[in-house]
Amino acid sequence: MNHPVNNPANQLLSMTDEVATALAEGRPVVALESTIISHGMPYPDNVAMAIEVEGIVRAGGAVPATIALLDGVPRIGLGPDDLELLASDPGVTKVSVRDLPYVVARRAHGATTVAATMRLASLAGIEVFVTGGLGGVHRGAAETFDVSADLTELATTPVTVVCAGVKSILDIALTLETLETNGVPVVVVGSDEFPSFYSRSSGFDAHARVDSAADAAAVVAAARGLDITSGLVFAHPIPERDEIPAAEIGAVIDRALADLDALAIGGKDVTPYLLKRIVELTDGASLVANIALVRANAAFGAALAVAYAEHSATVH
Repeated sequence: MNHPVNNPANQLLSMTDEVATALAEGRPVVALESTIISHGMPYPDNVAMAIEVEGIVRAGGAVPATIALLDGVPRIGLGPDDLELLASDPGVTKVSVRDLPYVVARRAHGATTVAATMRLASLAGIEVFVTGGLGGVHRGAAETFDVSADLTELATTPVTVVCAGVKSILDIALTLETLETNGVPVVVVGSDEFPSFYSRSSGFDAHARVDSAADAAAVVAAARGLDITSGLVFAHPIPERDEIPAAEIGAVIDRALADLDALAIGGKDVTPYLLKRIVELTDGASLVANIALVRANAAFGAALAVAYAEHSATVH
């Protein structure tokens, strides 16, 4: 059963009873995006992954809250039929923050990007959000000005994002510079090097490191105690056994980018095209890696949400 959020400012939101009760009781909740379901993986791998990731969050002691728009209603928490619809309906729109008002007004279905999921999670009062990889500054952005809204949202929305770094199709150096400029704390989990999605390495040193969920929760608590109103990024590297070495995937990405240029694809179609093309060029190995890193992120995100809830309960 879903019901509107009680806060009048958030009256458009609809939460499941499970999520609403957990938030009211101060129990750990983990937000999950839905674009990875509708536009990030092929059917039926996408729906199987969504169900499995929710299970991983539950096994870690937290309540999953997959976020999407159904019939124009921002939904905080979804049922099995909702996940199936997102995974299989070709009419589901990819929704960033700029698209939210239009999709709500049109009463359409929408799968939320990192930026839109962050915005809705924040409105719902959810601190921890798990995704695969962040958007960022695209290669060639000096000419195209193609910079993901994820970075803008991280600068202004107080949600903690667990990811496997930024998507390796991007300009990682410029993305990290932009995050620094916007004052977004970026912390790497268990490594001295920032990860690059499919790979554990990127060539860029970690600015800060933690080695446990409890340490990560302490960083989040300190940020909120200091009234830092930006998001936080915890870059959780893909497990070593599942990674694709940086040199190997780098050659594939270069080929995919060349194909993208030849087809003159732009805007919000860029990332879905590149991810799909990389799956084709790696004979599915990148999809296997993508699923593996999402699983690992979900497990760490659940542990972080649990630790943060325990820390908050102790403080209050």
